[in-house]
Amino acid sequence: MRPLTEEETKTMFEKLSKYIGENIKLLVDRPDGTYCFRLHQDRVYYMSEKILKLATNFSRDKLISVGTCFGKFTKTKKFRLHITALDFLAPYAKFKVWVKPGAEQSFLYGNHVLKSGLGRITENTMQYQGVVVYSMADVPLGFGVAAKSTQECRRVDPMSIVVFHQADVGEFIRSEDTLT
Repeated sequence: MRPLTEEETKTMFEKLSKYIGENIKLLVDRPDGTYCFRLHQDRVYYMSEKILKLATNFSRDKLISVGTCFGKFTKTKKFRLHITALDFLAPYAKFKVWVKPGAEQSFLYGNHVLKSGLGRITENTMQYQGVVVYSMADVPLGFGVAAKSTQECRRVDPMSIVVFHQADVGEFIRSEDTLT
């Protein structure tokens, strides 16, 4: 386990800023202590510094994971967010999308959100902006990328895609053997 390099930190923070904007600093400087990001086997983990100090007692080959997995770096050095980061991203999300109860199941099966399943969308959401997807009861379901801006969503036909699916809580069940 090692700290992220300058390039890795930049890549990861650019991806996080698509969803939570400048609230990234709230993830690191929290009232309950200082938290940090560490890289272990191409995966980025988010943990308190207390847990980090305890984890140094284990050798790298014996350590499987520590803290919360935020995502992983692909072989091409791009950062891909995991669904396990949702609990930390949802409170700080700048742009949100609420889906109707009928479209929740479709989204949780890995499908995109259509206009017919859109309940609400945050004002001034730009096209290709990262959004957190909520149920109408304000339960975070996952995250994606806005396929259309807020203004375009008002004019499109009901079968148009408005949010591209990226990750959802149903992923725990669909790919439980590959998620670590």
